[in-house]
Amino acid sequence: MPINKEDLGSAEFRKDHGIKYAYVTGGMYRGTASKELVIAIGKAGLLGYLGTGGLSMQRIKTDLAAIQAELTHGEAYGMNLLCNLYQPEAEMEQVQHFLKCAVKRIEASAFAQMTPALVLYRLKGLTKNTDGSVDCQHHVMAKVSRPEVAEAFMSPAPDFIVAKLLAKQLITEEQAALSKLVPMSYDVCLEADSGGHTDQGVALVLFPAIYILRRNMMKKYQYAKQIRVGLAGGIGTPEAAAAAFIMGADFILTGSINQCTVESGAHPFVKEMLQEMNVQDTDYAPAGDMFEMGAKVQVLSRGLFFPARANKLYMLYSNYGSLEEIPEKIRDQIEKKYFKKTFKEVWEETERFFLSIGQKAEIEKANQNPKHKMSLVFRWYFGYSTRIAFAGDEENKVDFQVHTGPALGAFNQWVKGTQLESWKNRYVGVIAEKMMSATAELLSARMQKWLKAN
Repeated sequence: MPINKEDLGSAEFRKDHGIKYAYVTGGMYRGTASKELVIAIGKAGLLGYLGTGGLSMQRIKTDLAAIQAELTHGEAYGMNLLCNLYQPEAEMEQVQHFLKCAVKRIEASAFAQMTPALVLYRLKGLTKNTDGSVDCQHHVMAKVSRPEVAEAFMSPAPDFIVAKLLAKQLITEEQAALSKLVPMSYDVCLEADSGGHTDQGVALVLFPAIYILRRNMMKKYQYAKQIRVGLAGGIGTPEAAAAAFIMGADFILTGSINQCTVESGAHPFVKEMLQEMNVQDTDYAPAGDMFEMGAKVQVLSRGLFFPARANKLYMLYSNYGSLEEIPEKIRDQIEKKYFKKTFKEVWEETERFFLSIGQKAEIEKANQNPKHKMSLVFRWYFGYSTRIAFAGDEENKVDFQVHTGPALGAFNQWVKGTQLESWKNRYVGVIAEKMMSATAELLSARMQKWLKAN
């Protein structure tokens, strides 16, 4: 009996989100997962998340309004919510706007623990059905790469945060009581070796661990509904998707393969570069937003100096206490080749930025702590490298910071010699359809082969 693409993954997942396949497109940084991409995948009968990380609040509002103006017939869509350790008030502002606009789905990324904003979003959507069961109107797609984070999302909202929200009258007594009966997320997506922020995890190791954790958490809390576990990272071919579903994935989430599409928010020049990459053409670099912590992002390396230069900056930060301690020869190299500005000019630009967003305390901290000042100056390069990539500044191509994973390299090999070889023919809906169809065909063929062999 052939395996149908409609039957892959969890039927309950498809039903809850009103989509035809257990296939999701993730929210890629700074609108790479653009409003056009979200609208297109929604009209294709699937679920996509807008990449809000790095976007201004005004841009988020504008893009959300555009999505809601287009998806008027109950199509699925969602918004990414990036954990903001430095400005929790910005995270709360996003959530408040999502609540105001009746956004039913968010993709929670980079959360190491639950935050008041995230808990507020989840709890504001809780109501009791006539049969006493809990209706969760606000869906949280939890992107995780570590078991302890997965456990936090598979647990009910922390009592101390619920109590604070209740004390501020941001939730009702009933919502506080219902919060004990449901996990923070019914959709936990394991993110393995992905583009952008990554813990460089291996899916074959991590997924079984999270799968077992899900079983234990269901037993511990006796939820009325099953927690779903999905897989993201490395999914660029039917073989990879088939492996995910065979392991037991309730859904798959794609990212890198969608950034090289017509609807992607990446610059056309960057799409040309991505179209030519292979699986070995990525590297790891420090994450600009978590520079001091040594967090990593996976980026395009083919023809670019960014990964090497970014790692050099982190090495200097680790070995020196201030900008003044850096040897003159190295300092000249960074100013002339990396920054194309002096450290003094970069710091002045950084000061203006923090003043413009009302963060004068950050400037004062840097003036008192030379190492922190060095960190802020070095972090400027990460913002610069992102800006020129999104602008398609060909003259400064070598410094482009382009988040991507090897899945796109595998995808490029899969579609080589077909109409989809050119990014100008790649549409997210077409890719999703082709991926799920080919995955079902592959699994059907393998199943027949196994049955014949036995």
